[in-house]
Amino acid sequence: MTEVMKALRKCGVSVEYIKLPLDLLCCVRGESMLVEVKEEGGRLTQAQQAFIATWPGRIEIVRGPEDAVRKVLGEQAMR
Repeated sequence: MTEVMKALRKCGVSVEYIKLPLDLLCCVRGESMLVEVKEEGGRLTQAQQAFIATWPGRIEIVRGPEDAVRKVLGEQAMR
């Protein structure tokens, strides 16, 4: 989790650890989103799945720092 937060902040993303309903609240270029950090093979809980199914805003599920930067900032950020 800490490495994901560091990578996003290094790229200029505002990041707050909120734990619930998902791990992170992020804002980049005026767009807010929720981010759930999962280890490789990690699965969403039933509560997380239910929340994601009903939340109208942007949600990203990431598996590590590079994946987080790619999903939050887009593929162009990785070049």
